[in-house]
Amino acid sequence: MTHLSRRALLAAATTTTAATALTGSAAAADTQGTSKRFRTGFENLAAAGYDRLDGERVGVVTNPTGITRDVRHIVDVMHADDRVDLVAVFGPEHGFRGTAQAGGSEGYYEDPATGLPVYDTYQKSGQPLADIFTQSGVDTVVFDIQDVGARFYTYIWTLFDCMQAAALAGKRFVVLDRPNPVTGRSAEGPILHKEFATFVGREPISQAHGMTVAELARLFNGEYLTTPVPLETVLMTGWRREEFYDAYGLPWVPPSPNMPTPETALVYSGTCLFEGTNLSEGRGTTRPFELLGAEGIGRQWAAAADELGLDGVHFREAYFTPTFSKFQGKTVGGVQVHVHDREAFDPIRTGIGLLITAKRTWSGFAWRADNWIDKLTGSTQVRTMIDAGAGVDEVVGGWQDELAAFRAVRRKYLAYR
Repeated sequence: MTHLSRRALLAAATTTTAATALTGSAAAADTQGTSKRFRTGFENLAAAGYDRLDGERVGVVTNPTGITRDVRHIVDVMHADDRVDLVAVFGPEHGFRGTAQAGGSEGYYEDPATGLPVYDTYQKSGQPLADIFTQSGVDTVVFDIQDVGARFYTYIWTLFDCMQAAALAGKRFVVLDRPNPVTGRSAEGPILHKEFATFVGREPISQAHGMTVAELARLFNGEYLTTPVPLETVLMTGWRREEFYDAYGLPWVPPSPNMPTPETALVYSGTCLFEGTNLSEGRGTTRPFELLGAEGIGRQWAAAADELGLDGVHFREAYFTPTFSKFQGKTVGGVQVHVHDREAFDPIRTGIGLLITAKRTWSGFAWRADNWIDKLTGSTQVRTMIDAGAGVDEVVGGWQDELAAFRAVRRKYLAYR
């Protein structure tokens, strides 16, 4: 399988896309949306006797979120099952077992629980990552990681990089689907411009993509990969686009150390923008991305944010002392974001409103010197409009044409109603 031609790759991708569409129709037909009828992609794979992995040497890209509903890790489950020839594990940012903080990984090691080799994929892409897949001896790469729905959450770009590397190495690629915890109702926010591509955004998708990882894999294969990978997606059954994570009775495992709850994921696509400023985004607290602040901010910020009248959310004057990251060990003031109506809440509009009011009410406000805000938002537009004094409606209105164009592309790859 190491010397597949581009024609063969395209044929395989087309065939599996058609199969995925049929599976997606079956999944969409289940409108109950209850935990009893819901199955993850892994649960459907296992229920079918792992037939899609039959005769293949398998490697899994995963982290602590790759679990069953009784919280066993899928690597442990498959390793113990004679029907699967599991030979390798590939760990993303934070690592396979999740021991590393933001910007870190676990490196290469042998997993003490299974004896399997664990290869480090973090900050690797292209041919170097393809060489790792070749070295591991796998025929098929399986991906199973819980995403949180935001463009700058790096696991979807681990997915993209691994798909690209698998194509280069001539490997099959299988994505096991999991819910988008903040629903899949709609794509929202600014679109990445290619000149701002980084590991927090490789391709021109919206800031909140409203897709599952299987849908994103189909999008990447159809629109952005120069050489498509032989792709199969094992979809969920019983998932509905309008439902939040808690509808399905699944346990929540933090996908990263600063994503402790589904409520964190709900605000993250908006308040993560504070990583691009000199304010704390709440890292080092028990409420990351819900607590925001800095030394010297007065109580007027919370009042100014509340006066915006943003739907579904209130802002409380708050004080906290981060144990690490910005302002470590210092007591800072700011706001806590309280979502009281998640159906009405718009995290990106809220994030923009908080940036605007922070800048207007605190003279110490500054963007990070490296203009990281441009990498997070995908262009200079948000930063320059806020600097020019634009209001929330103006800033949000600035990306609507590009968003409409992306929504039209996105629609082709949706697998669920």
